[in-house]
Amino acid sequence: MKRLFAGVAAAFLAAALFFPCNAMSASSAVLLDAQTGRVLYEKQPDKQSLIASTTKIMTALVVCEQCNVLDRVRIPAEAVGIEGSSMYLKAGEVLTVQDLLYGLMLHSGNDAAVALAIYCGGTVEGFAELMNDKAHRLGLTNTHFVNPNGLDSPGHYSTAKDMAMLAAYAMENPIFYKTVSAKTVTAGGRTLRNHNKLLWTLDGADGVKTGYTKKAGRILVSSCTRQGRRLIAVTMNDGNDWQDHQRLMETGFSGFSVKQIVNKGACLGTVPIVSGTSGAVKLIATKDFSYALSQNEQVEIVLSQPEFAYAPVVQGQAAGYAYVCIDKKAVGKIPLVYGETVEMKQETKPSLWSKLFKGG
Repeated sequence: MKRLFAGVAAAFLAAALFFPCNAMSASSAVLLDAQTGRVLYEKQPDKQSLIASTTKIMTALVVCEQCNVLDRVRIPAEAVGIEGSSMYLKAGEVLTVQDLLYGLMLHSGNDAAVALAIYCGGTVEGFAELMNDKAHRLGLTNTHFVNPNGLDSPGHYSTAKDMAMLAAYAMENPIFYKTVSAKTVTAGGRTLRNHNKLLWTLDGADGVKTGYTKKAGRILVSSCTRQGRRLIAVTMNDGNDWQDHQRLMETGFSGFSVKQIVNKGACLGTVPIVSGTSGAVKLIATKDFSYALSQNEQVEIVLSQPEFAYAPVVQGQAAGYAYVCIDKKAVGKIPLVYGETVEMKQETKPSLWSKLFKGG
């Protein structure tokens, strides 16, 4: 293993130092840098919890990916009079999928959730299967859905970390983004105002969803984008969620910045060549790598490749990996390739005349 050092700084600071746990009201929380996937802060990130109406992030995502938002939906009787928050749908009225998405995400309509679930999945149960299939494909290993609206139910849960990953993915969908970032809209003859107060109070806030039940407590998933960089914050059972999210976001943006650590095509080292026309060959990075770093963090690049290689080797041939490490923990893996072709050295055999003269 060879080690190279990227001169970012001299000492490592854990992200948790920026956010002391005793100052965070939530039972669990995560702050995620959406661009690089780095968790900047966590408190019991994998604790399974009820998630109330933040469930509707997955509901909206599945609908955005599988339905045409211009489709017109006739509201079935099963979607009328659902308990909890509502956009007060009437059986038989017709709204577009986009209208229902606004009612779902701005007004947290449980009736809109059921209407969309039946339209998209045939039944509420069938739609829940679509939600769980999407969760599986996104790698949300501590998440399971049984309904599209988040009403408390056995077997319906997620974690702060999974919800952050889900929100980061969903915000890349332009229809989803358009929906959750809207402050006030008119949809289906109704004027809807977004329940997410951060849209008015936090610079760059552009999503995502509030949630509350008596048993779950206050749940909040938020997104904030500044200068092309997006942070996702999640708090579970947090009675001080608006202030906690403000503080998480401000500290996340001021305490960390995204830095380019490796450039595609950069030479990260060499490996000796045995019996080759050249004694060594360069090891080339096959992709860029960026990461969110605090000012005082040290980045280490660890090369994992053979101690030597026999000729011939071919330019572009796989040649091991470079691991990007912080505090001796790998945070990225970059495939390496040989930078040039090195042929095998040909041995010249002496001719008959040279043998005769040498012997003579």
